[in-house]
Amino acid sequence: MRQPHGGAPSVERFCRVRSLTDELAAPLSAEDQTVQSMPDVSPTKWHRAHTSWFFEEFVLGRFASGHAPFHPGYGYLFNSYYETVGRRHARNERGLLSRPGIAEIAAYRAAVDEAMVELLGGSVGPEAAWLVELGLHHEQQHQELLLMDIKHVLSKNPLRPAYRGARGHRRRAYALRWREDAGGLVEVGHDGESFAFDNELPRHPVHLRPFALASRTVTCGEWLAFVDDGGYRRPELWLSDGWAAVQAEGWRAPLYWRPDGGNWLVFTLGGEREVDPDEPVCHVSYYEADAYARWADARLPTEAEWEHVVTADPPRHDGFDLEALHPRPGNGDAVSDSVGEVWEWTASPYTAYPGFRAAPGGVGEYNGKFMVNQQVLRGGACVTSPGHARPTYRNFFPPSARWPFTGVRLARDT
Repeated sequence: MRQPHGGAPSVERFCRVRSLTDELAAPLSAEDQTVQSMPDVSPTKWHRAHTSWFFEEFVLGRFASGHAPFHPGYGYLFNSYYETVGRRHARNERGLLSRPGIAEIAAYRAAVDEAMVELLGGSVGPEAAWLVELGLHHEQQHQELLLMDIKHVLSKNPLRPAYRGARGHRRRAYALRWREDAGGLVEVGHDGESFAFDNELPRHPVHLRPFALASRTVTCGEWLAFVDDGGYRRPELWLSDGWAAVQAEGWRAPLYWRPDGGNWLVFTLGGEREVDPDEPVCHVSYYEADAYARWADARLPTEAEWEHVVTADPPRHDGFDLEALHPRPGNGDAVSDSVGEVWEWTASPYTAYPGFRAAPGGVGEYNGKFMVNQQVLRGGACVTSPGHARPTYRNFFPPSARWPFTGVRLARDT
């Protein structure tokens, strides 16, 4: 993570990012905001409080003269995994916190916002400016997590309630094409000239063999063919750990799909409806992505292959739309036209780039400590906050994760 150029973020930008979190929480009741449906899911109100704690802990506590914590116990309740900062409440017990309620958390957010606006209105040094910028990107990550998590929460309700009304789309999936690349010696990673997380740095050379990348991600219709061909019943298609997960978890289709007579239904943030064969398949694990690629006589791209192609033709649209928080077919037949609807699994394990150095201080725990047992995803999704993702962005999840908005883009050797 590097100091952003141009000084501290503006008050207007700070308030815009913070207000989007409140806008995302607005359709939810107090009960909605308290539920934790599995250990990986955090309650909505916890996300709202944790993002406020981040600014209070790493910015206000260091750079706002005379600032006192809003509540002496909130540091314990809303620290996530920062061991160097102090003790914290167990992650899998966040849903047991009936108090503080959403009104108290709203007051906490308001108090932090007031103090931050006052700080940003004065003279802000480079270190503080860098931490504020980091805090805003951190909040954008939690905006996406808020949507991922509440989708899982609502999916557990037999009434299958909608998070909010959704506008449909009229796009059809373009025929899959292969974008061939000669490979060779290329450079990947962020150049450090604007904000980047530390795991995107440093920029470095990588040698690529000739390859081809699919022009779009795999569709639900294509995934249905995999299901109908016994894809979830054929151990020869699966990695050993993946097949164990299929057996243990009873996977027979992507998360949120369920059979209904001769059709499949899918639960979305707009409620349940029939699976649209033209939409990108979503909520599949790395194990499923890898098995599908093997079934399709292809493979998953490496993150360097993905970045090399997409950087040459950056995405021209942002998938985020509050009225349609669901993956849509790409708006053209170039690779870049379908980037940003689902996070795309790569074949690359999440490890450090050559020369990686974690950021100094407690925020150095942000990325580096997770560089094991995770796979890299690229591209962004329909629930990724506007302007947050970029071609060098390295998302990461365990290979069994299905609740993120994850999909598949194929690659092959040439």
